Amino acid sequence: MVGKVGVGGTAPDGMPAPVVVQSMTNTDTADVFATAQQVAELYRAGSEIVRVTVNTREAAAAVPKIKERLAQLNLDVPLVGDFHFNGHKLLTEVPECAAALDKLRINPGNVGKGARRDEQFANLIEIACKYRKPVRIGVNWGSLDQSLLARLMDENAQRAAPKDATGLMREAMVASALESAAQAEKLGLPGDAIILSCKVSGVQDLIAIYRDLAAQSAYPLHLGLTEAGMGSKGIVASTAALAVLLQEGIGDTIRISLTPEPGGERTREVIVAQEILQTMGLRAFVPMVVACPGCGRTSSTVFQELAQDIQTYVRARMPAWQLRHKGVENMTLAVMGCVVNGPGESKHANLGISLPGTGEEPVAPVYSDGERITTLRGENIAAEFRTLIDAYVERKYPLHS
Repeated sequence: MVGKVGVGGTAPDGMPAPVVVQSMTNTDTADVFATAQQVAELYRAGSEIVRVTVNTREAAAAVPKIKERLAQLNLDVPLVGDFHFNGHKLLTEVPECAAALDKLRINPGNVGKGARRDEQFANLIEIACKYRKPVRIGVNWGSLDQSLLARLMDENAQRAAPKDATGLMREAMVASALESAAQAEKLGLPGDAIILSCKVSGVQDLIAIYRDLAAQSAYPLHLGLTEAGMGSKGIVASTAALAVLLQEGIGDTIRISLTPEPGGERTREVIVAQEILQTMGLRAFVPMVVACPGCGRTSSTVFQELAQDIQTYVRARMPAWQLRHKGVENMTLAVMGCVVNGPGESKHANLGISLPGTGEEPVAPVYSDGERITTLRGENIAAEFRTLIDAYVERKYPLHS
């Protein structure tokens, strides 16, 4: 199940299931064509689960059509429906939406207030049970259950050593997730069909909350720093938080909540998620390109341009390579800018090239698995190195049976 909907468990070989990459569309879900197109883009970029907003009757009615469109594209993409405020109503009125989705995401902070909260939460869980759908109970600090928070504040006031506001918020996040999960199980949802998340935008808060959540339960956990931000800030913050937790063995699915830059690609968040997992050695998705940062010895921009060219090339080639060859995602490439570390780093890679730095002979030795195999010269180094990469893949990685 984990490869499809991120509900923990083990992989087919009996090993712990790999951490799964998830993303979310930002299209109007009622627009079937635009949403299906973006789901396809995210999936092809490497998102193994895609979440869509289901906020209106039109959006709910569009979900089965989106699945049909994806099937026409020969894409079997697990879709998660994101419900807030009116999910119980939408899924009752449009049961085909519940049938089409692969997982439901419920925010316990906004399923209703007072007695209606329990009734509407129960409706959602009953629908999940009826259609045998797993549920992510996703707590968010921006929409925390106020009645639960008020109760914990009263309890906190009676303590000999009350927690501060930050500590109380963290406690409330964990309590909301665990109490909602327990309630779901009482209503008949199997424990192995529940995944939890507690999203905040502060790095230290996220780490503390998920450590507590992992210590207090065995449910699979979805990791993500919510409202991470734009560009390098969002990437750095998400990496800082998730790397700590992943290193401690916490987390079953991850999502990088980047704000796209104007005109930027939504798929950027998928690539960042993959790169976090791959650089940590937890999974492999695409050949890694090692490149030096440059210094006064590398006054030429040729090595920078080549590194960018090769990185773009291997990502573009990966879908075809992956269909044909086993293990190619584990390949490492090196593009280095001078003789100081160039030959050594190139020898450590499966295939590496060391370009000439300032004052060096205008040649670029190429190394394959530690051995120098050729020397490139002239204006066509990039094209020649790409040819060598293709040849290496054909020679070293076995064909799928």
